[in-house]
Amino acid sequence: MTTFVLVPGAWHGPSAWDRVVPLLERAGARTVTPDLAATPETGLRDHVETVVAALDAVGEPVVLAGHSYAGLVVRQAADRRPERVGHVALIDGWAGPDGAGMFTLAPEAFVSRIRAAADENGLVPAPAPGAFGIDDPDDAEWLRPRLRPHPLRTFTDTTTLTGAVDRIPGTALYCRPRTMPFDELAEKVGYRTVPVDGPHNVMLALPEAVARFLLDISEVQNQEA
Repeated sequence: MTTFVLVPGAWHGPSAWDRVVPLLERAGARTVTPDLAATPETGLRDHVETVVAALDAVGEPVVLAGHSYAGLVVRQAADRRPERVGHVALIDGWAGPDGAGMFTLAPEAFVSRIRAAADENGLVPAPAPGAFGIDDPDDAEWLRPRLRPHPLRTFTDTTTLTGAVDRIPGTALYCRPRTMPFDELAEKVGYRTVPVDGPHNVMLALPEAVARFLLDISEVQNQEA
């Protein structure tokens, strides 16, 4: 039985995976969806610690998946616990080498926009659902109340990697049309890339495609084990 640890991206909580989890569990998998803190004091390292705790609690090699910003989180967590991770999966996710962070990888226009949006407490209000590519009225209505402010500090922090994560297989699902060069970032860290035609919040819009992607990874992991 494969266990998937599913980490949400910025402005999202565990509910980001609500449409994917039932599909994985129906296929016989187990799922864990860590809840990342969203206080003004929260930094990237705090999110990494939350995921590391989840890996320790599972106690067996997992498929560790991160959406968007959480690509940075899961790579650092995997670097901390390489024996607990059989495969890293990025879903339209950010990735980079040691010392990379959201603001070192993202275009300057994105960085300036996020800095300008942050409030005096260091929280960045959630964008509208359309910013994540969710234009369907019903999906937007579902997503809007589930979005929450995100700590600016997690964007300004950078990763600390020893290189252990680079010895773990990785695969990246990237969405087309591209909003950011997620495929190129993944290829630079040595990951195989898989395209899907869908919006950035693909877990909401196309949960079946995301579940199939993850289950395919688990089959490869089991064959390699």
